[in-house]
Amino acid sequence: APGVTFGAYRVFGCAGSTNADIMLAAMEMALADGMHVLNMSIGASRQWPQYPTAQASDRLVNKGMVVVASIGNSGPGGNPPDGLYAAGAPGTGKKVIGVASFDNAQLSFNVGGTPYGYNQASGSPLAPTSGSLPMAKTGVAGQPTLPATAPDACSALPASSLAGRAALIRRGSCTFHVKAVNAQNAGAAAVVIYNNAPGALNATVAGATAITIPVVGITAAQGAVLDALIVAGPTTMTWTGNAVVFPFGTGGLISSFSSYGLAADLSLKPNIGAPGGGIFATYPLEQGGYATLSGTSMSSPHVAGGAALVLQASPNTSSNSMRARLQNSADPKNWSGNAALGLLDQVHRQGAGMLDIAGTILATTTVEPGELALGESQAGPATRTLTIKNSGASAVTYNVSHAPALATGPSTFIPVSNFSAPATVGFSAASVMVPANGSATVDVTVTAPATALLADRGIYGGYVVFAPQGGGQNYRVPFAGFKGDYQAIQVLTPTAAGFPWLAKTSNGINFSNNVAGLPYSMIGFDIPNFTVHLDHQSRRVRFEAFDAVTGTAWHRVSDDEYVTRNSTATGFFAFAWDGTTFQGKGKNASQWHTVPNGRYVVKLSVLKALGDDSNPAHWETWTSPVIAIARP
Repeated sequence: APGVTFGAYRVFGCAGSTNADIMLAAMEMALADGMHVLNMSIGASRQWPQYPTAQASDRLVNKGMVVVASIGNSGPGGNPPDGLYAAGAPGTGKKVIGVASFDNAQLSFNVGGTPYGYNQASGSPLAPTSGSLPMAKTGVAGQPTLPATAPDACSALPASSLAGRAALIRRGSCTFHVKAVNAQNAGAAAVVIYNNAPGALNATVAGATAITIPVVGITAAQGAVLDALIVAGPTTMTWTGNAVVFPFGTGGLISSFSSYGLAADLSLKPNIGAPGGGIFATYPLEQGGYATLSGTSMSSPHVAGGAALVLQASPNTSSNSMRARLQNSADPKNWSGNAALGLLDQVHRQGAGMLDIAGTILATTTVEPGELALGESQAGPATRTLTIKNSGASAVTYNVSHAPALATGPSTFIPVSNFSAPATVGFSAASVMVPANGSATVDVTVTAPATALLADRGIYGGYVVFAPQGGGQNYRVPFAGFKGDYQAIQVLTPTAAGFPWLAKTSNGINFSNNVAGLPYSMIGFDIPNFTVHLDHQSRRVRFEAFDAVTGTAWHRVSDDEYVTRNSTATGFFAFAWDGTTFQGKGKNASQWHTVPNGRYVVKLSVLKALGDDSNPAHWETWTSPVIAIARP
């Protein structure tokens, strides 16, 4: 964004992580310095809009600053992968522009006249733009079609077995660096790693042993084709300097690592997307000066820069209206799993779609609100009012329609994403005339998909489209909702480990189920721990202690609000009890107690997301085995 005054506020130390309080300090510095746009390529996954950095971001927007943040890299192709409701804070802030990632256009190599778009792996030399290499594979024949395969190139390969060749290697079972080192030691001149799941591959081969040959990543589908060609006979690849998008690459499609929303309160996240997969950019000089990086950390700055350009063109654009302006002109893209089907990718994965800076700046119409979060459908159809404003010199009549997007099934951790289950969308008028320098309204009524293809607890979405009669730029408003009763999601879901546990630990890291009822000395790590699996975000997680003999209440052990979920279906959180309790909560907490030696039970109460505190059906509970406290 030429002409900006650029401020950079360092929040990471050498370890590459930070805390919310440091981020808050930097945010306050940016405000004090008069910055108009703030980018934060950072996030805490699976968080509520009430998370501290998200709350502070909303306040910055209220003070006139446009706030843009990455939504997270916990998609199916992320490391590690996550599921639904994975959007990260501060991107989950209600007024924040949370950004998804689309893959960049990719360089390509040719095999048999067909281009194969690839992503350059970080930590290896750049791939050349000319020259040819014979190809070889390291995996077993037919490997791509097997549900489970032997580790590919995870062990040392025969000396000179890949001499002068480009090695085709399948992702999985060991690190990219290990695969690249083994291929390099076997004489390979290049490495092509293909994914073991849908989507592009964004690899890093940085490690203790330097990689001196080019390493690139391609999709699982591309890898399967190349595998078959190599099995069939001699195969040669030719490097080119040509850039490709879909269908020969993944450019223009949502990145496999980009996180799913919605936010825990069913607000629409992400809000928009931009290029973030395979971005060639500057890098520390000690590490080569340039690298190809991927992540929503790359897509978020694109949107922040776009917002700065909009402000340059339209200085009176308010911080509260910037998001809607960008969303109205964004371009939804097809499903990354099979773009050829022509079905739009999920709204809770791409938001309004790909950022369109020129379209935003040239737009003469805005539609607000810029998105519709419909919430749970249990109460029936949702009706919202959209206001269309025309800043042009002549009246425009818009035809109003609905473009459906794909839905996801009820599973949080393994979201099935190829559901074509459109909502039913009705309008108060099929067209609306907006006078010059005037406005008009239209009511939109959305009914959750009735089809059995989308079970309850699925997430659906689509786009309200305003198309000008006579041609011109279309404007869109994304919408998304939850099918059924949101409180039907079970939080304390049983796992193979049988959580919750009353647990013992000697180091605060490894836990064992204290089924024997061993006493706790309350010295060091020998204190009661409650290991709990939370299958979904919770409005409140409360622990209360009671005398196991008399039932006398010893009040609260802990009381946490807006709690995240576990990142996997088998993970757990450990809640420690130091033997103290309190009455009240928050600022009103008082009367702290140290419970005497004795026998206790602790009751865990979980209030479900968006649950009614007074409705017993919205709570889940568990009572611990007897806890023997025996201080020496």
